Amino acid sequence: MISLFVMLAISFGSLFATLSAGWSPKLGLDLAGGAEVVLTPAKGRTISAAQLSVSETIIRERVQGIGVSGATVQIQGSQIIVQVPGVKNARALLKIISSTAQLLFRPVECGAPAYVKPANKKPVSALNIPFCTPANQLTLRNPSYQVTPEPSTAAGYVASNIGPDAKFLNVPSITSDQDALPQVPSKSVVESAFDPSSSQYARYVLFPAVMRGNEVANASATQDQLGNWVVDCNLTSTGSKQWDAATKQYFHEYMAIELDGQVISAPIIQPTQSVWTSFNGSVEVSGSLSQSQANLLAADLTYGSLPVPLQVLTSESVSPTLGHAALVAGLGAGLAGLALVLLYVLFYYRLLGAVVLTGLAVTAAILWALISALGRTSVAPSFDLAGVTGLIVSIGITTDSYIVYFERLKDEARSGRTVRTSLDRGFASAWRTVLAADTVSLLAAVLLFFLAVGSVRGFAFFLGLSTLLDVIVTWFFTRPAVYLLARNERLTSMRRIGVASGLGARGVPA
Repeated sequence: MISLFVMLAISFGSLFATLSAGWSPKLGLDLAGGAEVVLTPAKGRTISAAQLSVSETIIRERVQGIGVSGATVQIQGSQIIVQVPGVKNARALLKIISSTAQLLFRPVECGAPAYVKPANKKPVSALNIPFCTPANQLTLRNPSYQVTPEPSTAAGYVASNIGPDAKFLNVPSITSDQDALPQVPSKSVVESAFDPSSSQYARYVLFPAVMRGNEVANASATQDQLGNWVVDCNLTSTGSKQWDAATKQYFHEYMAIELDGQVISAPIIQPTQSVWTSFNGSVEVSGSLSQSQANLLAADLTYGSLPVPLQVLTSESVSPTLGHAALVAGLGAGLAGLALVLLYVLFYYRLLGAVVLTGLAVTAAILWALISALGRTSVAPSFDLAGVTGLIVSIGITTDSYIVYFERLKDEARSGRTVRTSLDRGFASAWRTVLAADTVSLLAAVLLFFLAVGSVRGFAFFLGLSTLLDVIVTWFFTRPAVYLLARNERLTSMRRIGVASGLGARGVPA
């Protein structure tokens, strides 16, 4: 009997704790609304199954890495479908997931003015640019360019004011698609500043890359002493050596940090120092970054680059109105069916029907607590209409377990045994049947979960969860609850509603 009271304490105690903490099931896209984006490889690009799997993992980590929970990322054919409940702006979601995150560290050759398309001649190719004019170079090879540490100034140094090179007025900047080409990191390019209004130059002429973003071990968005958002990066051992070698070679010169074809920051290497010193594997990415931009950049650096560029096939914001209406209709049908089932068992099994009623309440309490708790992790799928369907189907499975047990007790009673002598034999026979039926249902749910895609996985997960719970409740609640009723002579022998009346037994416990 101890297990009966333990089950009651666990079920209703966990329900109370969950409600007190303000937890609730993590609703899926069709119930909560949100954004859905379908990604496909860029035109002309092929993608292998391995690359598609890597892209799926990176996108999921990016979304979770910036604090968005409940995202569903899945592969269908050669496409990746991303569904994020609660995100109302599909464009904001696109910025998070579709970027190739091609981060490169490039020395700066010179500044360039804003691009002006030539009127009478074909523009110069962005992948075949000229050298900078010597007088405009931002390198120590230009005698006019000097960087001098000066502690008395606000910046801590003084640098020569070298203007942009007018030669690049009609040279276009590289695009993000061109930047994703495998040969581009080894070429000199012209790139626009991420925020031209706060940058020294509208555009920059950059040397080939000296280090890639995959040498960043991890990154985090923080604020510096002035309150500006920066990204602190820790480099890998290989990256630390590459960075030290590059910064030593370009000491007191500009080093551009380029993301997807744009210069997000172009600081001077250690301008407040007279002599170069090792960075010891730690780099700070600064610039005119907002908090969201810094978080996004940190996520890109931490969770890596997509193996191939992806383009958006469709993107849409999903309203929860239709799903809510379907949920109300589904729950209404489920509650109506549940009410009919309860009326039937109460009429047919009399007092034993109270065991069914209480047992379903115990199951519901535990399921609510479990689903709410799992919703705060990445373990369970979002609770959508398919999950609701799985739970409604499980009501039939749970009710069947009670009916199987009660019918076994009836069989024992019809053979001439009393209620008390029927208990052990009846449960032993019923337990084998319940266990076999639940095993088949659980196996089907497991196979569906691992072989199916989309909302079918949610159906399978919640069906499997409730089926597993049915096994536990049958052993630890139903069995001792029936024992408790059947061993009470008064409850067993009550006319018309007693246990013996519900089972058609001829006798009562001695």
